[in-house]
Amino acid sequence: MLLQGNLSTPNGTGSDPSVFFLTGIPGLEALHLWISIPFCLMFTMALLGNCTILYTIKTEPSLHKPMFYFLSMLAVIDQVLSTTTVPKTLSIFWFNSREISFNACLVQMFFLHSFNTLESTLLLAMAFDRYVAICNPLKYVTTLTNSVIAKIGLVALARAILPVIPLPFLLSRLPYCGSHVISHCYCEHMAVVKLACVDTRFNNFYGIIITVFNVGLDLMFISLSYVKILRAVLSLASKKEQLKAFSTCGSHLGAILLFYIPLVLTATVHRFGSDVAPHVHILLANFNLLFPPMVNPIVYGMKTKQIRDRVLLLFRGKSF
Repeated sequence: MLLQGNLSTPNGTGSDPSVFFLTGIPGLEALHLWISIPFCLMFTMALLGNCTILYTIKTEPSLHKPMFYFLSMLAVIDQVLSTTTVPKTLSIFWFNSREISFNACLVQMFFLHSFNTLESTLLLAMAFDRYVAICNPLKYVTTLTNSVIAKIGLVALARAILPVIPLPFLLSRLPYCGSHVISHCYCEHMAVVKLACVDTRFNNFYGIIITVFNVGLDLMFISLSYVKILRAVLSLASKKEQLKAFSTCGSHLGAILLFYIPLVLTATVHRFGSDVAPHVHILLANFNLLFPPMVNPIVYGMKTKQIRDRVLLLFRGKSF
């Protein structure tokens, strides 16, 4: 009760808050310390795994190829996504540090949503890479040159950042009445919008448009790419050739499933799971941010022979 009293503004009029308060996982406050253990372990594994991937690709010349450049980008994005939210979440769990300035909240939200979109766009670019490698292998080297990869990266970055830029400005113009308590571990767009005391239909609509236009289109084109890839693979004469072609897509398919399944599940529960307990929503949202960055390096490390061999040599203290 004392906490709630401290989290409310002194009057009911609209205000431009300087501080918001994050609850962590509502309803499970007594278990925060225990919940922090798997959170911390997953975060540590994500940092170590992605740093290992980046170091391995950087130091091994044979990995300086389009697929591994895209994998490096994926590792950087996963690092940014996890470090944007997890340190603040752990400070809530460990030190009850719930305060976050309004500006810091907007910055966190911007990085969260823009890099989530960027990862989706990168997975589409990686699907294009696999499509060219399997359906037009003779044109692979001439199609995916270093300059083309750099342009793809810049376009993906612009596509992720530009639609999200208006969100902080739209939120900064809203009045916030009464409680400034965000029922979440981090500043997510809709969680902040719910605190406004005016009509927020435009904010809701804009958020949906961004999601459909970016993630929805990406998923559609990824599916189309894999339909074409599947046709090309099934047209191969021998079973051995088919298995070899499928194996080149295994890691990427794993990354797609790791990213989109939790994302779709979280969105579905958020939109339609009105009877689902709030802590389930929050746990799913955190799982969506923690699990893919942790597992992606493992998937690529296990499925990609060049990375696996290089990492084994690295840990044995050998060099090429």
